[in-house]
Amino acid sequence: MTSPPLCRFCRAPLTHTFVDLGDQPLANSYLTADQLAAGTEAAYPLHARVCANCFLVQVDDVVPADAIFDETYAYFSSYSASWVAHARRYAEAMTERFGLGPDSLVVEVASNDGYLLQHFLAKDIPVLGVEPTANTAEAARAKGVPTEVMFFGAQTGRELAARGGRADLMAANNVLAHVPDISDFVAGFREMLKDEGVLTFEFPHLLNLIEKVQFDTIYHEHFSYLSLLAVEQVLRANGLRPFDVELLTTHGGSLRLFVCHAGSGREETQGLRDLRAAEARAGLDRIETYEGFTPRVEAVRTSFRKFLEDAQVEGKRVAAYGAAAKGNTFLNYCRTTAREIVAAFDANPAKQGRYLPGSHVPILSPAEVATVKPDYLLILPWNLKDEITGQLSYIGGWGGRFVTASPETQVLG
Repeated sequence: MTSPPLCRFCRAPLTHTFVDLGDQPLANSYLTADQLAAGTEAAYPLHARVCANCFLVQVDDVVPADAIFDETYAYFSSYSASWVAHARRYAEAMTERFGLGPDSLVVEVASNDGYLLQHFLAKDIPVLGVEPTANTAEAARAKGVPTEVMFFGAQTGRELAARGGRADLMAANNVLAHVPDISDFVAGFREMLKDEGVLTFEFPHLLNLIEKVQFDTIYHEHFSYLSLLAVEQVLRANGLRPFDVELLTTHGGSLRLFVCHAGSGREETQGLRDLRAAEARAGLDRIETYEGFTPRVEAVRTSFRKFLEDAQVEGKRVAAYGAAAKGNTFLNYCRTTAREIVAAFDANPAKQGRYLPGSHVPILSPAEVATVKPDYLLILPWNLKDEITGQLSYIGGWGGRFVTASPETQVLG
């Protein structure tokens, strides 16, 4: 009998399934025509479990990180106007709250294409990006954002601090979930943060994933699914502690956690205590809370399959907008094919002309929406629904309608 995998943080045996989404290709590995023709696309188990000891929800560690974050990694943050605006607001708020200026240093880990640090740079605040993917780092450097290409951890944190000094502010947006060794990753911030410096993490809140059945945010690139309860344990094990939190609407409901050294003089806020209490009321510290998620996920699939089958019977053409990773998890779990969804439109030129992993739906430029004229346009990145429906409202001109599929399939308008 095979032994269960161990928790990536506390090393307890993982004996409880959260949801098993079957074998799936890597959600950000978009195929070229030659790769599609070769028929060699790999798939890996996508099985999420919950640790009954520390309550960290996590997927099995079956794919090496360098197979995910390589030179072909196709996610560029700056292609989402709303995300760039979110980053600008963050830069303004942090500059004012913590009195940042020309003598400060702001470091972002997983800095992508410079979407955030460019706003600090515009204020003449020194910045440094740390990014493991070479192509996005190159795009950041083209904006004038100095960027180191490396995976972050305790050793690289020490090296960067020795070379360039320690940081007044460190940011890590939507990356804490992406690291296989979460404890070593967090230790890097301890090494690089000034004694009274501030670190902010942003990550989707596990409570929203459960309550809103956001299973499509589960994919191999997201190793962990995070609550304050679990993250606080990781922080304290590495000499850090949270002192404040903000609730964000991004990515279906996220937390912005403010963190300092354990010995810092920063006082804990009532907002942080309130969130701890809310998670306790929701039962995130009880294994029973995590049971029963699979039937709710299966119900989402049943609803979407019925929509597709009805559209086929009615002779309606269905296309998708946004070649997002979450969309690939969703489409592949629902066993969707290019016969059912004729195209996926995406503004990122790095994805255009390729095919979605697994479903093999062709990716086209948004300029081709008016050529294809779909009857239904499925919004895969549902967190950007308002932005997308605003940009593409013209599909109503030929009777086109928008569709969302979580937590159940709905035709909008």
